[in-house]
Amino acid sequence: MRILVVEDEKKVAGLISAGLTEQGWAVEVCHNGDEGLLLANEHTFDAMVLDVMLPGRDGLSLLRKLRSQRNTVPVILLTARGDVNERVEGLELGADDYMPKPFSVVELVARLRAIVRRHTGDTLSVLSHGDLSLNLHQRTVRRAGTDIDLTAREFALLETFLSSPGRVLSRTFLCQRVWGYQFDPETNVVDVAVQRLRRKIDDDFTPKLIQTVRGVGYSLASE
Repeated sequence: MRILVVEDEKKVAGLISAGLTEQGWAVEVCHNGDEGLLLANEHTFDAMVLDVMLPGRDGLSLLRKLRSQRNTVPVILLTARGDVNERVEGLELGADDYMPKPFSVVELVARLRAIVRRHTGDTLSVLSHGDLSLNLHQRTVRRAGTDIDLTAREFALLETFLSSPGRVLSRTFLCQRVWGYQFDPETNVVDVAVQRLRRKIDDDFTPKLIQTVRGVGYSLASE
């Protein structure tokens, strides 16, 4: 998943970013409401973690603007206040959930998964393709009954392939979805990661699943 974190406390933002990155998610962080609105309008995110108290445009104002623009990105509000009216206002403006500070990053991860599932209508916890399966909740991968250990980045890359079997995924797309930044044509980060993933899920098995589409990118072979 690709997550936008709008939080002005840099230490808190760093902790959130580290926790979400450990899940293999691509995380974009900014520290004021005006920049948050700009990023939300310029890029596509699976969810947003939004602090209420921000310099520039505050969190509720940012949320109000997004919803007026028909931007339906799922939003979790963070608030240090105990004001029930503020939380109610946030939910009425279109927030999907809220968490009071301080909070557990583990709980934040679980809530993000839940609001994205509700938003997409996806209740599946297991993605499978032939004899390959990936469990999103348990963070496990198996092929032909064999457990396969993947890094967080490899897990995210495989999840992206399994979500679009048969579709050709460009290096630009993979870089944005898995790493969360614009593709640099001079870097081979995508190719290196795909080769590592191939060694784990393809080298000792048949058929070979990850296919190279010369000059474009990669695809997961149709069953």
